[in-house]
Amino acid sequence: MNTPARLRLTRAMRIRHRADFARLKQQGQRLARGCIVLNWQELSPGANSRFAVITTRKLGKAVTRNRCRRILRECFRLHQLEFKAPVELVLIARASMVGQSYGQVEKVYLNLLRQAKLIN
Repeated sequence: MNTPARLRLTRAMRIRHRADFARLKQQGQRLARGCIVLNWQELSPGANSRFAVITTRKLGKAVTRNRCRRILRECFRLHQLEFKAPVELVLIARASMVGQSYGQVEKVYLNLLRQAKLIN
């Protein structure tokens, strides 16, 4: 009996350099719905998907920002294998995310990816 591979977020999956953020903002596509803003750019086949999460101080204190970050990271982690092609994503939390449950945010996240035609 085969056990499914563990879904992990590795260091290689993170976008960390300012130049990458700038390139995505300039050359990538943008879509904003509900409590999330999505910037993305499709990568060549065979590449690994990468992502980053941005939470600003407008959301609230550190505890609130960290909770928003954890929720968005978990959304990406659980659905990382559903992408049609490898992508670079930047997820930006909006103030309306504060106080929402994981289920509510996940629903918005999946709808956003469908509208962007990144998943089926």
